[in-house]
Amino acid sequence: MTHRDHKSVVVVGGGQAGLSVSYYLTQEGLDHVVLERHQKFHSWRINRWDTFCLVTPNWQCRLPDFAYQGDDPDGFMVKDEITEYLDAFAQTFNPPIIEECEVTKITRRPDGCYFVDSSQGNFSADQVVIATGGYDNPIVPPFADQLDPSILQMHSVDYRRPEQMPEGATLVVGTGQSGVQLMEDMHLKGRDVHLAVGPAPRAPRRYRGRDSTDWLHDMGHYAITIAQHPNPEHAVTKTNHYMTGRDGGHEIDLRKFATEGVSLYGSVSGMEGKKIQFLPDLETNLDDADESYVGIRNAIDAHIEKHNIDAPSEPAFKKLWRPKQEITEIDCEKEGITSVLWAIGFRPNYSWIDVDVFDDHGRPVYDRGVCQQDGFYFIGLGWLNTWGSGRFLGIDEDSRFLVEQITAKAKSELKAAS
Repeated sequence: MTHRDHKSVVVVGGGQAGLSVSYYLTQEGLDHVVLERHQKFHSWRINRWDTFCLVTPNWQCRLPDFAYQGDDPDGFMVKDEITEYLDAFAQTFNPPIIEECEVTKITRRPDGCYFVDSSQGNFSADQVVIATGGYDNPIVPPFADQLDPSILQMHSVDYRRPEQMPEGATLVVGTGQSGVQLMEDMHLKGRDVHLAVGPAPRAPRRYRGRDSTDWLHDMGHYAITIAQHPNPEHAVTKTNHYMTGRDGGHEIDLRKFATEGVSLYGSVSGMEGKKIQFLPDLETNLDDADESYVGIRNAIDAHIEKHNIDAPSEPAFKKLWRPKQEITEIDCEKEGITSVLWAIGFRPNYSWIDVDVFDDHGRPVYDRGVCQQDGFYFIGLGWLNTWGSGRFLGIDEDSRFLVEQITAKAKSELKAAS
């Protein structure tokens, strides 16, 4: 039989979620190991562009017993500052992490023990926490293969700076937080940018004297749990509102970029040769994004009025630009487009988990991260419990809760065995 190093808990993933769990496991004195495929905080350290910064203010960085202590709580840490913050957190407790260790398979024995196979040895565990996040496989549609190979295609995970892209124009596909920020990154460098606008909502950055996230926090928006949400399925699948923390933070109005020369289209629907097709949904997508934007402003207005808060007024929202027509096809050669930058997200990869914890669509099933398979957990996913679950804001609460469940199970089994 293969030798296995036994641990009470194996945590798979050495990002902020996995190490937050490790922190509380250490506090409880539970023997465990964290297995990280690359190096700790790899995604923050490696998979980010040069000008990357947080979208949420620094005050929302609340790792276990290690909240942001810098002198700019309302600012937005840039890439190096984020990794410095994370590394400093790890140094507070010296986690038992094995880096460059890829987990290749997890199975559950009939007796309830978990077997964890990895590139650096095999383990057995009473309990397992999956903290690998949902950013494993970059999404690129199948029809991308039909685009002329002379046009460079890159995914946002590989983008670092505008100079990577060949001379000529770039089509950025996707208007989630990454897509709009990469579009702006190139636009500010004077590059010719085209943008395929998807259905992502947008949000104000500052409104009536404060960052909108400050207002939403005070309004209890971030405390709403998925169990309390009126439309849980919509919450889990909804794209994040786009804005940016760049240069002190500002909102992103795609209509404004259109007035500055960025060419806007609807959602990409197909590619063939040097032709790219779009759905005629540009105006709808812009209007829907603005509806979300105005809805947040209105909610803040109502909160201010209800609590009689003294706050400066704001001018009414106005649409700066409207498309004259819906363009449904372009010729890259005529438009000078030499590259396409995909920013339409990622899919998780759980093919290495051979444990009955998934639904028919391959999505993990849990309640606050606790699976029906005894001793199996997930953490670090959006809306695990609240909006902040996949972010710095909610990771402390989520990790503390999971470790409470893990500790209770460990103590119960210890008592039963004695």
